[in-house]
Amino acid sequence: MENQSKLELNEQAIEALESSAKWCTFLAVMGFIGIGFMLLAGLMMGSVMSALPMGDGPFANIKQFITFFYVIMAGIYFPPVYYLYRYASDMKHALLNSSSDMVSTALQYLKSHHKYLGISIIVILSLYIILIIGIVATAASHIPKM
Repeated sequence: MENQSKLELNEQAIEALESSAKWCTFLAVMGFIGIGFMLLAGLMMGSVMSALPMGDGPFANIKQFITFFYVIMAGIYFPPVYYLYRYASDMKHALLNSSSDMVSTALQYLKSHHKYLGISIIVILSLYIILIIGIVATAASHIPKM
């Protein structure tokens, strides 16, 4: 006893999805290029920093940290860009073939993209709150007592 309903898209909805897929392709390609530049910058910074004499100071290992940081940031940026690209690619194929299954697959990638961004925002806001609490606690501990 399956309850399957047919969803039909009018011409305006199809045009909107086509336009969305085109713009998402553009954004995804720009994202991939940005990730490539980020990786390149990390490698270049690491090699440039290794040529500089650092000595034994507190910043002696900063070059490894900078390279590691850029690679990690590129890794964090990759999934949402990939999901956006897959949405755009699958949506173009779905509309070309009039396939509701492919539309469903494309929308699953769009859902994953939005979910990733939403979780990222929650994590960043949580880190901001922890940072603010830490700053306030540190400042409060330095207030002279009367």
